[in-house]
Amino acid sequence: MKNLFNRLLDALNIGGRDWIILILSLLLAFSVWLIHNLSLKYNANLKAKVVAVATLEGHEGVSFASQDVTARGRATGYNIIASYIKSRRPVKVEFSTSALQRYDDERFFVTGEKLMEHSHLIFGEDVTVDHYITDTLFFRFPRVNHKKVPVVPVTLFSFQGQYMNRGDLKVMPDSVVVEGEPYLLESVRQVYTKPIRHFDISESISGVIPVERIKGVNIPASEIYYELDVTRYVEVESEAVVSAVNVPAEKRLMIFPSVVTLKMRCEFPLIEDIRDNIVLQVDYDDFKTSLKGNCAVKIAELPKGVITYEVTPAFVRCVEESR
Repeated sequence: MKNLFNRLLDALNIGGRDWIILILSLLLAFSVWLIHNLSLKYNANLKAKVVAVATLEGHEGVSFASQDVTARGRATGYNIIASYIKSRRPVKVEFSTSALQRYDDERFFVTGEKLMEHSHLIFGEDVTVDHYITDTLFFRFPRVNHKKVPVVPVTLFSFQGQYMNRGDLKVMPDSVVVEGEPYLLESVRQVYTKPIRHFDISESISGVIPVERIKGVNIPASEIYYELDVTRYVEVESEAVVSAVNVPAEKRLMIFPSVVTLKMRCEFPLIEDIRDNIVLQVDYDDFKTSLKGNCAVKIAELPKGVITYEVTPAFVRCVEESR
């Protein structure tokens, strides 16, 4: 066989270089033939997967699943190949509310007549559809509810020495409306932000952060604005006497210990010594509702410039006596 092939080449007087030219010529001829035939129009069955998009009050805007559609028509070879590719990847088609007819609470259908109006979207502009073999398509648009839930920021903060936040982190909006199927919304109590990361903070911060998406739930607000007021502080420590308030005239409240340690973080610079103006107290009403007579120690009125404070011990033992 090999000898026969070699004799044929010798008879045609084809050498090594001529052989390469022959192969290239054949490839070029085949390419021209293929392009020509693919550009011609043929009668064929065309296939596609369709996902319906519609504005239906109380329903999802996109159908739950795609539907297979088959049509008979004329198309170029390119379009026929493209239709088989589309039969694997869904095509989104927007239908008007008049094109969709209700079948039951969540299912709607589109007739072949209405599908004809959308053939250019399903199969392409160069395709002529004669008729739909799949003459009716059913789509499920799930029912949706909505409710308002709070936004919970997720933070990763660290501060430089003697810097701290003055007040809590503010987020705007602090709540959002979420939409979804009723069984999904039952478990949604709040919406979280993506982690807000700031390190070595020494000044007030602000910015926008995306929200964490929840599968199957629509959250219209895609970004949340946040801001945090940051200040420099100086720490002040003192001993203070604890007094009782709201005690009836015929009663007396004994406090143990009566002197506690007070640590305060104040705005820098501290203009005046505020330790003499501090009044620590326990409330008799708290004592009456306590089980063991332990009451929280509080500052009667927070002086100007004090950001936070800490009392040690935070709770004192109270004993009631009659006068």
